[in-house]
Amino acid sequence: MDRTFVIVKPDGVERRLIGEIVGRLERKMLRVVAAELRTIDRATAERHYAEHDGKPFFAGLVDFITRSPALLLVIEGPSDTWKVVRNLMGATNPKEAAPGTVRGDLAIEMGENLIHGSDSAESAEREIAIFFPSQG
Repeated sequence: MDRTFVIVKPDGVERRLIGEIVGRLERKMLRVVAAELRTIDRATAERHYAEHDGKPFFAGLVDFITRSPALLLVIEGPSDTWKVVRNLMGATNPKEAAPGTVRGDLAIEMGENLIHGSDSAESAEREIAIFFPSQG
């Protein structure tokens, strides 16, 4: 089995879309193996978004992801689970996301795009280690 990391971002939690988003993952035959509703602290957020440090949008990313609770998930599937999740999420910019995807159906703004999913197997393991060290 293969694993990936997903965040239902604060806007998804605030809009009460947890069930909708997790349901889409589960209907795709993926399995939640760890979950926690947590307000992410700044240090963890900065570590998570480290590759964007120094970019003009870095502070905004950190402010957004730490503003209120997010649902952190470890998702398991047969292979290339991260690719399956990324396809379900849709394009980063909801205005370009295909209908049928989480962002295409439920989001409008780039800054409030509901969901994060690891962009590679390596990122998944790094992110799981950050948010769920006992799962590493």
